[in-house]
Amino acid sequence: MSIADQAPAYIRAISPYVPGKPITELAREMGLAEDSIVKLASNENPLGMSPKAKQAVEAALNGIERYPDNFALTQALAERCGVNFAQIVLGNGSNDILELAARAFLGPNRSAVFSAYAFAVYPLATMATGAECIVAAAAPDFGHDLAAMKAAIRPDTRIVWLANPNNPTGTFLPYGAIEDFIAAIPQDVLVVVDEAYNEYLPLADRFDTLAWVRQFPNVLVTRTFSKIYGLAGLRIGYGVGSQAVVDLLNRVRQPFNVNNLALAAAAASLNDQAFLNESFELNQRGMAQLLAGLKQQGLESLPAYGNFITFKVADAAGVNRRLLKQGVIVRPLAGYNMPDHLRVTIGREHENARFLEALEKAIHG
Repeated sequence: MSIADQAPAYIRAISPYVPGKPITELAREMGLAEDSIVKLASNENPLGMSPKAKQAVEAALNGIERYPDNFALTQALAERCGVNFAQIVLGNGSNDILELAARAFLGPNRSAVFSAYAFAVYPLATMATGAECIVAAAAPDFGHDLAAMKAAIRPDTRIVWLANPNNPTGTFLPYGAIEDFIAAIPQDVLVVVDEAYNEYLPLADRFDTLAWVRQFPNVLVTRTFSKIYGLAGLRIGYGVGSQAVVDLLNRVRQPFNVNNLALAAAAASLNDQAFLNESFELNQRGMAQLLAGLKQQGLESLPAYGNFITFKVADAAGVNRRLLKQGVIVRPLAGYNMPDHLRVTIGREHENARFLEALEKAIHG
């Protein structure tokens, strides 16, 4: 018996998360120049970080020997969200908040519910605690079916994972339907509303979901600085919940789980509305460009509400390989049980055009 056999069976059963292929890896594999590669696989902001965030990071290098102090960012987020300081928890990316919720509320002989085709971290976080994953059937458009999710809840269920907009499908649920869902499920079940792509929603579709935190003590809303804020490499996100829920998350949170540079960049990003507007508008234009290009090639795409589009294509694995040979990285979705779909992040205009040209060659030769 090996040392690995001593780990709990539920840990050994986990399939590790597979990220989007890095530019450096593709360059090595294909013998390509790194600056010739277009990466549209990981839903990153093509503009990078806010100029104000960059300045803040450079300034924060003075004092990097000190342990992080998260007071300023936590206070700023509390004011921005209209909640108390004790209702904010910071994480090493919003993934960290998901892990904290799982550690605080799940364990052996407990279960968590999430939709088919939902974010890959939900089963990972659930399984890491020894809890059981309950996968509810998805809606016809690959989005969440709230009735199916409600029906899947058992007496031992302690978390429902719900992404809106959802990754990797890009689908979106009306807020009224989510509120009715929250009100209808047992109050001892934590509903984690994952809003990583919230800032990319058209203005007409936005809603103050933090009102649910004030209305329902069993709601935790998670958000990230990795997407529209362009801080994916610094790893910082946050959760907003009732004081009781956040207190539990802080009990299992690692001390100093967010570093000084990330704290400084996030605080500065909150005050750079011009950068957020530019990022949003670029995404809207890119969305229209890619949707038109996919339609022109006769390809069907799913409803898109984030900064990416998921589309159906014959021989998706083969198309993906041929895209990689051309130096274009997108995200294959076989790991999400969507083997005939690919996901493409919305980039700058020239990156989108490069993808569409490469896609046509990958399909037709």
